[in-house]
Amino acid sequence: MSFPASVVNSRIEAFKQACVERGVKVTHQRLEIYRALASSVTHPDAETIYRIVRKRIPTISHDTVYRNLKLLSDYGLIAVAGTSNERLRFDANMERHHHFVCVQCGLIRDFCSEQLESIHCPQEAHAFGEPVSLHIEVKGVCTKCGSHKKKKK
Repeated sequence: MSFPASVVNSRIEAFKQACVERGVKVTHQRLEIYRALASSVTHPDAETIYRIVRKRIPTISHDTVYRNLKLLSDYGLIAVAGTSNERLRFDANMERHHHFVCVQCGLIRDFCSEQLESIHCPQEAHAFGEPVSLHIEVKGVCTKCGSHKKKKK
């Protein structure tokens, strides 16, 4: 499942601009890694991104993909969406949003909520340092896994 080309192209243009603003070189490999991530609604892990990019750049290495994902994350150009079976998942959507995570299959989906927009970082978190973002992760059983469970009964 992927986003429409117009959404992907818009994200890529914003990514290029953000790279320039942060002094990050826009290489062919970085652009293809970002394109793979920006196209997906599934919040893919590094291995999945590698397999997608390898179709466009057959000579790309695992190391190149992993190092670039780390670099893009360190510069705030992509986000780490959470873990699924101990593997980091990545997110190109840098707009304020939250995640629903299925505890059975690992599906991650974005959602926005006006109700959650009014929540501010608790003062207790400031004791550890300066918070830069607040992200809510709702864990549950997705409709697909829930329907499988009902069929088994």
